[in-house]
Amino acid sequence: MAIRASQSTERTSRTPSIVERIREHRGGTPFSVEFYPPRNEVEEQRLWRAVRTFEQMHPAFVSMTYGAGGSTRDRTVRIAGQLAQETTLLPVAHLTAVNHSLDELRGLVGSYADRGIVNLLALRGDPPGDPLGNWVKHPEGLEYAEELVRLIRELGDFHVGVASFPEGHYRAASLEEDTRFLLGTLRAGAEYSITQMFFEVDDYLRLRDRVVAADPVQGEKPIIPGIMPITSLRQVRKIVELSGSQIPAHIEERLARAAGNGPEEDKAEVRKVGMELATTMCERLIDEGAPCLHFCTLNFAKATREVLANLGMAAVPA
Repeated sequence: MAIRASQSTERTSRTPSIVERIREHRGGTPFSVEFYPPRNEVEEQRLWRAVRTFEQMHPAFVSMTYGAGGSTRDRTVRIAGQLAQETTLLPVAHLTAVNHSLDELRGLVGSYADRGIVNLLALRGDPPGDPLGNWVKHPEGLEYAEELVRLIRELGDFHVGVASFPEGHYRAASLEEDTRFLLGTLRAGAEYSITQMFFEVDDYLRLRDRVVAADPVQGEKPIIPGIMPITSLRQVRKIVELSGSQIPAHIEERLARAAGNGPEEDKAEVRKVGMELATTMCERLIDEGAPCLHFCTLNFAKATREVLANLGMAAVPA
């Protein structure tokens, strides 16, 4: 069943893919940013302030995440649509298989198409409630991200990306198995991948090398590094815990020293270290030929803009 929504067919022909957008970029390495659906009106106002700030900085694209188990489905679809229709930004909408039947997934893809969104990020997704808990397939749904990629490609003229994991996905038995799963999604029709956030550039480079060594054709597809400028040690520890990833010991120790031993962490010092770490990472990623720098913003613009300013890619923040 091919989706040909009333608004989307004409828009599809003139909406660039992510690969086109980053490869057509001129003047250095492009950047992109990730937003997440706000939970209330206050958070939504904060999101739109960040959107308007980034809109002036011309990112290659912006992505909108999708809550565990589809918990933010309606908000994700609505805001992604507003980004497509009310801003100059190129949105990528996340879509997860968890807790959705095939019919629901088809309906969601159609909802995105109706809003002129043709760039989707296909993810298996984390179990709701406990992201590290057992993953249970919906009885009428899909098991793997590879299947979701195939479904989206079958439904229309969509451009699909997937996730990749520099340290290996925590559910994978080995880095080799993780690489096989990534290659499966790329061979199914994914055009690029965006990595989970990481802290060691060597992990990203080794991932890139593994993909090229296993399949040189698929290795030509962009692997976009995910970066989160750290502004709070407590916050990043929580994010890492929920992702199944880890902070390298030497970075954890440096951040802990900056945080101090008081009842509250010294956020100014942690932020200072975090900006330096992110800037250094980005400098090396640029030197190593990363196709784009993808920033996890948590719906704030200031930290990302500061890193970009350090790199000479944006105006110095006021």
